[in-house]
Amino acid sequence: MIGLWIAVAVLAAAAAGLVLGRARGAAARPAGENPDLAAYRRALAEIDELADRDLLGSEERAATRAEIGRRLLRAAERPTPPPGRSSRAAILLLAAAAPPLLAAGLYLVLGSPLAIDQPFRARLAHWRAVPERASAPELAAALRAVAAERPNDPEPRRRLALLDLSLGDLDDAAHALRQAVRIAPARADLLAMLGEILVVKARGAVDPDAEAIFRQALAVDPASPTATYYLGRADIASGDIASGLTLWRGLIAHLRPSDPRRGLLQAEADAVSRTGALPSPEATAPRVDLSRAIAGMVDSLASRLAAHPDDPSGWVRLVRAYGVLGQSGEQAAALTRARGLFAGRPDVLDELAAAARPGS
Repeated sequence: MIGLWIAVAVLAAAAAGLVLGRARGAAARPAGENPDLAAYRRALAEIDELADRDLLGSEERAATRAEIGRRLLRAAERPTPPPGRSSRAAILLLAAAAPPLLAAGLYLVLGSPLAIDQPFRARLAHWRAVPERASAPELAAALRAVAAERPNDPEPRRRLALLDLSLGDLDDAAHALRQAVRIAPARADLLAMLGEILVVKARGAVDPDAEAIFRQALAVDPASPTATYYLGRADIASGDIASGLTLWRGLIAHLRPSDPRRGLLQAEADAVSRTGALPSPEATAPRVDLSRAIAGMVDSLASRLAAHPDDPSGWVRLVRAYGVLGQSGEQAAALTRARGLFAGRPDVLDELAAAARPGS
């Protein structure tokens, strides 16, 4: 491969030199070849032609020929500089040929010309072998490869959705889950997860698309906590508070006392009973199963950054993921740490600020 790039650099330099050489040759005419003389001779011939066609009188012809003759003599008397090499042409030639040759030289000194090629297939195999060392785009590529190899398995697509969600990419997460649902339409957990992502995208509102998906999940699994919670929320938002609270109280009864969701849901049900309305939704905070599903991935990312903090893109992903989970305290702490680590990198600071904005 290095031989190819050296050949390309040499050809580029040669092409630049050829173009400039031709241009210089066209500009440098032989001695005595004055273009003004040829122009004046053509003018004299045209005057004679006009006179022969009776389009020019004899007096005008004589006066015009006399004037052009004088100009022809003056032009003939001017010395024509002999052709020669000019320093300016040499400089231009050097400037045109130097960049490709300099680039090739720098690569030989600073690059790795003897390194073997790393085709995508080999890199993909490495990412799949050691996923803990791969970046988010590399993990996504590995999961897509697994999904392509297992077209009837929804699990790679579910994991890809979790990865996209941890990065704050709700659109790609929903797309991956829709593919998983098409493969396994009887998986209530996939349906509930997809519906919850749609709720997050709608900033807490259960739109008709999400409601239809939750009803489909509940038809598959009548005990689905996610579907029950959001269908109750949809009923309360539409004004049917009694129906929504009935769904919520039934869900509370089925949750174990040690389940942290039980206390949260009880507090929310009590608030609705007092006020007759839903509390302001946290647009970026999944409420039931989704947060637990991605918490492990986010914790893994946080642990890796604690051990290897010199990873700007990792900190940006972590700040965005905490925002998706609604963990404002953890997000603020991660943002403060990252800003301290990359105080001299304005580009990283801008990315961190964008990741910390709600809905990013």
